[in-house]
Amino acid sequence: MALTAEDILKQLKNREFAPVYFLQGEEPYYIDKISDYIEQHALNDMEKGFNQVVMYGKDTDVPTVLLQAKRFPMMSERSVVIVKEAQNLPNLEADPEKDSAAKQLEAYLNNPLPSTILVFCHKHKVLDGRKRLAKLLTKQAVLLTTKKLYENQVPGWINQFIKSKNLQATPQAVMMLGEFIGSDLSRLANEIEKLAINLKPGQTIDEGLVQENIGMSKEYNIFELQNALTRQDVLKANRILNYFESNPKDNPLIPNLVLLFSFFTKLMTLHLLPQITEQTVAKSLGNRGFLAKEYMQALRAYPYGRVLQIIGFIHQADLQSKGIEGGNLSDAAILKELVFKILHPIPILV
Repeated sequence: MALTAEDILKQLKNREFAPVYFLQGEEPYYIDKISDYIEQHALNDMEKGFNQVVMYGKDTDVPTVLLQAKRFPMMSERSVVIVKEAQNLPNLEADPEKDSAAKQLEAYLNNPLPSTILVFCHKHKVLDGRKRLAKLLTKQAVLLTTKKLYENQVPGWINQFIKSKNLQATPQAVMMLGEFIGSDLSRLANEIEKLAINLKPGQTIDEGLVQENIGMSKEYNIFELQNALTRQDVLKANRILNYFESNPKDNPLIPNLVLLFSFFTKLMTLHLLPQITEQTVAKSLGNRGFLAKEYMQALRAYPYGRVLQIIGFIHQADLQSKGIEGGNLSDAAILKELVFKILHPIPILV
């Protein structure tokens, strides 16, 4: 049966274990969280030595996995078999009519050993829903399918995760975490855990704390560069670029291009609103009113045609970073050229 990650974790915490779990999908965070919980809590330390096996798909096969799953526990109520990177298991989705290993797996799923908890961690992809294995797992196993969050879902997830730690966060801090780290939930969770270490319950994560702890200079970072571009502050933009050039490890080009692309594509979307006001802009940005004034200023600074042109420049910079265009320019030179083009309008030839 298909369940949410929250439902599965609730059952596990109540010590309600199923014989088979199949965890699949593009977002590995919940796959790891569930499999880690089973690995850490299904058995006590004394029981794990004889009754817990962790295997990796590329180093094993289906018959070996089933051999472990069919073993009865020793001096324990249950045994645990976890297959990590199960997407690398050979012939996992083979036709049982033509493949003996697939036939064995189908037979086991129809009649699993009740004392075994068998966990498949199938990351970054999902099974073909048209094939027999996917259909069988829907009926005979606890099935989780994860999806990457959309960009507009990330702030909500960050807020929820921070609340689960009995902490609060300012909207600006949430925005910075989402913009700087993106939708990688594992990395987001890890960074928030680090921020929470020195905080007491009820305290607030603010933008200063984020800047101090995720490797950003308070004055010279991509958000300050974005702010300088919004205000068309050439002097400040160049100071930040020089800092980036002096500290390349802390300011890699690709993430900066991604953030600039996100900013200007948002501007493009906002330009298409039927009515452009602070209220409509804030609503379009996910009810983040504190951003509305900055984006209103950016909308005035960069008309729709310029925004389209700038998005083209960012795409060109991305190609340059990959060596497809522009020869052997350094990352610093690519970003400097891009910022010059953004701040100095280039006539569009008709």
